Amino acid sequence: MSELTRRSLLRGTFGIGTAGALAGLAGCGVPPAYVRAADRAAPDRSAADRRLVFANWPLYIDVDDHDKQRRPTLDAFRRRTGISVTYTEEINDNDEFFGKISPALMNHQPTGRDLVVISDWMCARYVRLGWVQEMDRTAQPHVARNLDPQLASPSFDPARRHSVPWQSGITGIAYNRRRLGREIRSVSDLWHDDLRGRVSLFSGIDEAFALLLQGEGVDITRWRSDDFHRMADRLRRLVARGHIRRFTGNDYIKDLDSGDVIAAQAYSGDVIQLKADNPDIAFVVPEEGGELWAESMMIPNLAAHKRNAERLIDHYYRPDVAADLAAWVNYVCPVPAAREVLAASKDKERAALAEDPLIFPDAALRQRLATARDITAAERPALAGEWNAIVGL
Repeated sequence: MSELTRRSLLRGTFGIGTAGALAGLAGCGVPPAYVRAADRAAPDRSAADRRLVFANWPLYIDVDDHDKQRRPTLDAFRRRTGISVTYTEEINDNDEFFGKISPALMNHQPTGRDLVVISDWMCARYVRLGWVQEMDRTAQPHVARNLDPQLASPSFDPARRHSVPWQSGITGIAYNRRRLGREIRSVSDLWHDDLRGRVSLFSGIDEAFALLLQGEGVDITRWRSDDFHRMADRLRRLVARGHIRRFTGNDYIKDLDSGDVIAAQAYSGDVIQLKADNPDIAFVVPEEGGELWAESMMIPNLAAHKRNAERLIDHYYRPDVAADLAAWVNYVCPVPAAREVLAASKDKERAALAEDPLIFPDAALRQRLATARDITAAERPALAGEWNAIVGL
């Protein structure tokens, strides 16, 4: 399955519109839409009603080669537990989906979904608003045992009590080595004159800012507004002299493939497929570092099948199941123990995935990866306004 196909979907750009809406909710530090912990749970029907509703992004799960309606890892869960899953591919954009379910959540009503997958930068909003439930980790022994330690404590959810990574990835730089005629090792290499007009960056502030801050030598786990403004000043100068060809969603893949762009801010998972189609394409985590991000599972408030959802999350943290999913989607696997499962496979292509650092980063690569602290609700209106003015949103 081509990861390229899924990533070619445009992801949400969390700009001024939604930022303004959230800022309006913020009030004096206690948003009026905030839901207290005591008001988040509904009577759990899991024992009597052995099912759940799972909302995810398109093309983000394994499917049967002979029957595209079947998803083997979900089928395995049903066989193991007797719990059936209504699986919907309804999340095409973080911002759009937020708008779709936020009226129910802010009005203390069920969303009709027991499990959702959201990008971590957006997960932070749900957690801060009290719109998702704390999980019972005693019901999730595989999560407790197998979750990648580097993903285990994001700033918005330090103990991962409200979120568990579905898949992870790296933001770095993809480039055409043959067309460029040199190596790219750092973010500053993008600003050389031989790349003027041939570079693209992500248009979404949350997708783009961390790597650019790393290029300025900033520790993205504790960046400050001054760091952002300094990075933005450099970007404004680059835009003014025509160095950036354009700011893109995931359609950078098309530009890189056609040669319109020679170097692009990129996601690691895309490059696995791009390299298969064009061996001249390379992916680099800059010397200054790259961002390790995740898209995570959460249980919305008033979910009717919380216990069943917790069991499904734990199912995907079994190393054998995580290996099956990783072999299909080619993201950074949040279950390092899945590597041994793949390495033991008699299928050579499957076994080779265990050695791919873009699926299982080695120790040297991990030292250059960090997860950015998210943009707070207080910071977002001003920073998003500055960013959107630069990129033309």
